[in-house]
Amino acid sequence: MNETSTTSPQIRVLVVDDSAFMRTALAQMIASEQGFEVVATACCGLDALEKIAALDPDVVTLDVDMPRLGGLETLRFIMSRFPRPVIMVSASTEKDAEITLDALSAGAFDCVPKQMSTVSLDIIHIRSELIGKLRAAALARRLRSADTHSKKPARACAVQGRHQASLIPSIVALGTSTGGPKALEEILPQFPSDFSVPLLIVQHLPFGFSAAFAQRLNKLCAISVCEASHRELALPGVAYIAPAGVHMRVERRVSDSRPIICLDPKPDRILHIPSVDVLMTAVAENYESRAVGVIMTGMGSDGAKGMSAIHQHGGLTIGQDEASCAVYGMPRICAELGILSYTVPLADIPGRILQATHHRKHA
Repeated sequence: MNETSTTSPQIRVLVVDDSAFMRTALAQMIASEQGFEVVATACCGLDALEKIAALDPDVVTLDVDMPRLGGLETLRFIMSRFPRPVIMVSASTEKDAEITLDALSAGAFDCVPKQMSTVSLDIIHIRSELIGKLRAAALARRLRSADTHSKKPARACAVQGRHQASLIPSIVALGTSTGGPKALEEILPQFPSDFSVPLLIVQHLPFGFSAAFAQRLNKLCAISVCEASHRELALPGVAYIAPAGVHMRVERRVSDSRPIICLDPKPDRILHIPSVDVLMTAVAENYESRAVGVIMTGMGSDGAKGMSAIHQHGGLTIGQDEASCAVYGMPRICAELGILSYTVPLADIPGRILQATHHRKHA
């Protein structure tokens, strides 16, 4: 057993997977990390529900593909009866991607793809990602529990900034991570089909998930949503999802200054590829005061440099507020830097963007 931290209690984890090999591998990996305790493992959904009721773990890792009571059905039972953070552990097949996206929509905290060969689990590949997400999930649960009785309803907050209300934005760049898929499913359907500018989105997703996610959003929205392609023209009323594994930038076409999307795997020594910072920095450099930057739920600091660049060029910067974030990490950094024009609840983000771009249609 790991030594108990003097500053915080052990993070108690239940590992759920129908593969005995996978249960053992994940349990050993998690238990070897300081500050973690694997309270039990479960071989199926019904077993998991019984152990959650008996042991009250802080976080659950849940396999997507299980017999009898599948991962998605198990998740829905957990969310309705024993709500707590759940990390989905899935392969990157098209079928598993769809189920995992359904799980994120149903309330899963995050997902981690398992890299499997025929005989082994690539532990080194997923260790840091899984442990980081387990820590973030446990912290989010504790903070939410502590704030249940003290937090007041959030209100939109305007922060002193350099953006001028008379400027008409030409492009919107949006960055998000943990909690982002569900948040995007909530806000993108609010944009009308005649939305007047392109919307470029970096959502941190595993390989194999971005195309399925774009297709899913496209079915929900009046605007078109697609996975971005290299050198395509960014059109008004279209939202472009950055593909996993490449950075998305934008440049202005020489002939008419219209935006062209550029995809590139470099630089590759960055924690997240695609990177919110890479996208927003390019947007700031090319559109200056006519750029809108939006930073939403997610852990870490990706987006802080890019949002700073948009702010410094006089663009509009919008941050999601703490109360509506699954993880108040990326927006928190931007708020602490004093670079947000507005801090608003998730549901108010589309209205704030539409308010800024409304005059463009009538100019």
